[in-house]
Parts: sequence; structure tokens; C-alpha cells
Amino acid sequence: MFIERIPAIVRLFYKGVLWRMDKDEKVIYLTIDDGPTAENTLWILDLLDNYGIKATFFCIGRTVEANPELYAEIVKRGHSVGLHGYDHKRGLYRDSEIFFKDIEHGAEFIKSTLFRPPHGRITLSQTKELGKRYRIVLWDVITRDYNPKLSGEKVFNIAKKYSRNGSIVVFHDSVKAQKNMRYALPKAIEYWIAQGFKFNKL
Repeated sequence: MFIERIPAIVRLFYKGVLWRMDKDEKVIYLTIDDGPTAENTLWILDLLDNYGIKATFFCIGRTVEANPELYAEIVKRGHSVGLHGYDHKRGLYRDSEIFFKDIEHGAEFIKSTLFRPPHGRITLSQTKELGKRYRIVLWDVITRDYNPKLSGEKVFNIAKKYSRNGSIVVFHDSVKAQKNMRYALPKAIEYWIAQGFKFNKL
């Protein structure tokens, strides 16, 4: 489906964006967006520790400012961090100056050369400008765990159906994703392990 995996023809226009890692390596690159949050981040960190998995957390500056101890814990446990803006402002349809200022504000709290555009919305001109400073990361699979219209089982099935060698997969530690994420993420990890996948961070 278009949402879960952006078609290859669209990806061709965004040459400076990272969608997927090496297709010849049986590796999943798990990414967690929109935290850190008191409700879910520690739960995810403990889950990942149980499996010995390292992931990449794309954090929002506003939530890091509110939860600096959780951000520090992500780093302490050996995970990568990436910038997801300060206030989760999308690039597409937004004035670039406002978009860039939001990113600069977020960078005051998140020290990283990785950037994921909120909602995956970004223009070609914005990628060209931001690519001078950041490695722009989108995804191969977005699980849509944040969608209240989906069940946890549906979210798990999305992760299972669309993941493949080198997939960058998105889950969320936001409050609205909690129910689906807590159901689907452990099941997805177990599935990937059973299929012989390894895990790596960006």
C-alpha cells in the first residue's frame, strides 16, 4: 500500500534521502519516532534490552526538553538518536523558513547528524538544503501504529508483510501509538528473529 511503503518511482525523485539500507543484508533497522515520553520510552528501552537490540530514536525537541532524563537514558543504553524537529512541523506545504527554524530549535536539544522530516513531509528543495548538514532518513516501512482505526494485529501484519532485507521500519513511542505499538512491536521482533533477521541502528 502507498502509505506503508512509498513506491520506488517516488523515491527516485528524492535521491538524497535514505529509505532503505543494504538489500543484500538480512538486517532490520528499527526506528522509534516522536518521543521521548514518560508513558512508553522506558518500556521500549527495556524491551530492546531484553533482545539485545539497538535502534534509532528520532526525537522531538519539545519532548526532549520536557524529558531530558529519558533522552539521556536512550543515549546511555547505546541507541542512536536523530532529530525530528522541535515541534513536529511538517515541511511540505509549509514555509521553508518556518520549517528550518523549527529544525534549528530542535537541534539545540538533540545533537545528531540524522534528520527525519515529521510526517515524512518534505520538498525536494528542502532536502537539498538540509542535506548539506544532515543525513535525511525516511523509511522502507511505516507501521502506522499511531492510527486508532487500526488494531494491534493489523499493525503487526503491516510490519510482517512489508519488511525485507535492509528495511528501515518505523514505530512510535507517542501516547496515541501506545496500544498498537505495545502489541505489535514485541510480535514483530519475535517474527524477525524467527526469520533470521539481525538488527542494527543507523
